[in-house]
Amino acid sequence: MNILVLNGPNLNLLGEREPRIYGTMTLAQLNVKLAAHARKKKASLRARQSNHEGELIDILHAHRKWADGIVFNPGAYSHYSYALRDAVSSIAVPTIEVHLSDIKKREPFRRVSVIAPVCAGQRYGKGLRSYLEAIDDLLRADACA
Repeated sequence: MNILVLNGPNLNLLGEREPRIYGTMTLAQLNVKLAAHARKKKASLRARQSNHEGELIDILHAHRKWADGIVFNPGAYSHYSYALRDAVSSIAVPTIEVHLSDIKKREPFRRVSVIAPVCAGQRYGKGLRSYLEAIDDLLRADACA
């Protein structure tokens, strides 16, 4: 199985940005752990990040035929980007939305995701484990297909 891990705005600052909320792990460290997890599960993983909405859409489009599943942390775009929602919906690749923090316990605007309704699932509030569980969800779904 081929899995795309796509991270949105400000996730390039992991480890520096609000560590009490997002932790001290850097994006590079996160990607290493995700790749190792995928390898153990006999899956191939590509990790990408962008701070730009259009580039995130381009990455989704470019990987639509390669990826069997997507783990997507849209960051703040989760709460208002109908363009990303449409991109996820348009490519018809099972996508799990992830967040490091518990979005349901944060500011009111963060509690609603416009992207979640077109995703196969959502994982949040568990840091790295949110991503690992999303990968496992995709692998289980693939095994059932």
